[in-house]
Amino acid sequence: MLKNPDATDDVRAAVGQAIRRAREAAGLSMRALARASEMSQPFLSQVEKGETSPSLSSLYRLAHALGLPPSQLMPPVSAPRGVSVLRQGEGRELRVSDAPGAASGRLLSGGAGHLLEVVEYRVEPGADLGGWFESDGEMTVYVVDGEVEVTLEHEGSWRLGAGDAISHPADIRHRWAVAGDAAARILLSVAHTHPAVART
Repeated sequence: MLKNPDATDDVRAAVGQAIRRAREAAGLSMRALARASEMSQPFLSQVEKGETSPSLSSLYRLAHALGLPPSQLMPPVSAPRGVSVLRQGEGRELRVSDAPGAASGRLLSGGAGHLLEVVEYRVEPGADLGGWFESDGEMTVYVVDGEVEVTLEHEGSWRLGAGDAISHPADIRHRWAVAGDAAARILLSVAHTHPAVART
């Protein structure tokens, strides 16, 4: 998680600027984007100004309304020459939803300009995991610890334990739930194919 308040402010500002640029490039007013992404205009205004951070669920809704992969709205995790090293406890925090008690993840790799997005989640039983998600590209969910129920709309549900993985096209609507009484640790990898990523 981010421990430096200045770094947190920088991330919020970068996300807000990316959303505003994408909205303007799409020719959408703030009101139109708020309506299309099912959020209030005041909240979207706060996000664009860098005053608050959108949850992962909100980012997915915004990206869907803009016709972009969610990674395009996140600042990249990178260093000179594309090398990135994250130490334990470092990395940007991504809340899954805006609900109280929502699960959060740690962005290990990804953001604008990256084709590969990797997020580590530690999810307590009963934690909110948002609703349905979809994106471009291909997704792999790997369970490090615990048990997770992965549901793919119109395809089925699978219960995964430690060491299990599931891969699927990311444009199939999907959702997760912790199965059992123990916390789960999950690695989510998304290989994006959206041309907006490749052009960056």
